[in-house]
Amino acid sequence: MKLWVLLLFAEMEHIKSHALLLPFPAQGHINPFMQLAKILISRNVLVTFVNTDFHHQRLNPESSDEIRFESFTDGLPPDHGRTLKLPELCESLLKHGPPNVERIIENLKHSAINVPPISFIVADGAFSFTQKIADKYGIPRVAFWTLSACGFSAFFHMPLLADNGYIPIKEEKENHDQSKGQLISCIPGMTEVRLKDLPSFLTVTDSSDFMFQYMKNQAQNTLQASLLLFNSFDDLEGPVLRDLNDKFSGKVLSIGPLLLSAGDTTVNTNICKEETGCLDWLDKQRVSSVMYVCFGSVTVLSDEQLIEFAWGLEASNQPFLWAIRPDLVQGHSAVLPRDFMERSKDRGFFVSWAPQSKVLSHPSVGGFLTHSGWNSTIESISAGVPMICWPFFAEQQTNRRFVDHVWKVGFEMNEEVSRENVETLVSKLMTPDDEEAKMIRENILELRNSAILAGQVGGSSYNNMAKFLHQMLQETS
Repeated sequence: MKLWVLLLFAEMEHIKSHALLLPFPAQGHINPFMQLAKILISRNVLVTFVNTDFHHQRLNPESSDEIRFESFTDGLPPDHGRTLKLPELCESLLKHGPPNVERIIENLKHSAINVPPISFIVADGAFSFTQKIADKYGIPRVAFWTLSACGFSAFFHMPLLADNGYIPIKEEKENHDQSKGQLISCIPGMTEVRLKDLPSFLTVTDSSDFMFQYMKNQAQNTLQASLLLFNSFDDLEGPVLRDLNDKFSGKVLSIGPLLLSAGDTTVNTNICKEETGCLDWLDKQRVSSVMYVCFGSVTVLSDEQLIEFAWGLEASNQPFLWAIRPDLVQGHSAVLPRDFMERSKDRGFFVSWAPQSKVLSHPSVGGFLTHSGWNSTIESISAGVPMICWPFFAEQQTNRRFVDHVWKVGFEMNEEVSRENVETLVSKLMTPDDEEAKMIRENILELRNSAILAGQVGGSSYNNMAKFLHQMLQETS
């Protein structure tokens, strides 16, 4: 353990810095930002946490001496789909974000409440508009990308992918489905990625597509940040992190898994209400027997896909816990077939939203059918639970490839959902004596141990957190 790290954390017990945290307004971004906030608070840093009004009203958090909450309008009506209409949300945030964030900073400067000046801004990587604000007030901006390093690397290398003719996708290309399987060799540290594993915002046919341009700009604008943080760890994404560190002149720091370092937060970060009764049900199940199913806060299924997942789970004969949001099916509430509910009543348990980290760490859970969002992926690795991956959008396709092919801690599901494929993969993953599943379980337990060590004193993420705080104190002293 480096002495300067220990001295820094000892010194910080007597220092009161002030960090402004600004996540992108989505569940998968707010959670890791709150975990980071808890770690900063434990290092005697005052946190001002900024949500949009839409999320602030739903979370209804209470400020304290350690963390304060502010909010601003995203400019959209209450019934807007937001993350389901992502281009409109991003465009509105680009308009309403800058003046409102400046207003919050100005109000803090002239507040009657005795708070120290803002020492640094930790802004979502997708909020590069905060760079001009940070420059105006002479404070450093830290970019925190809440996706995987491999997902970010794909966005960052969009100009390279375009130069090599991979993106945008050419509509007239023959055998397009076959071409999606071709390997892309031009991204350092990601030589085993196929065209279909690129983030969904990249695999469009028109380079003027809003999200295509938005993500390219946000990724490139990260070069201006003082530091770049990832909720990952060196043993997990080492080759990608090393390449990014070269390109960002040593400014890249992996500080995860934040969940293991922060633990449970006392502040509610779930837009949906958690249903904890499922934990009592899990207590009654056999060890490693339950398949947990959750597709995150944004994924939308068709009626046909919902039914195929349902009958595949029923046919597997495995106990399952399924988190089904009311808006999981596009256009109306999710309704499962009555005969499916009858046949699965002794093996299935349904909630609208589960306390996911507690579910994954429960000894009865032996597998996770997931949309491959980064929070879910890193939580599953941290709990040592192997995955079956069915991505929806963004960089989830890239995460799936790394889970299945690089880290070998899960299975890739067919893109077209079928009950036969669901049954086959669930049965295979949950069979104790299946050789491939056994190897997957061994691999993910090794990664889990590495994740734990990374956050402990002397671990890579622990040391990187110290570097982050040390630099922020130096730049603001």
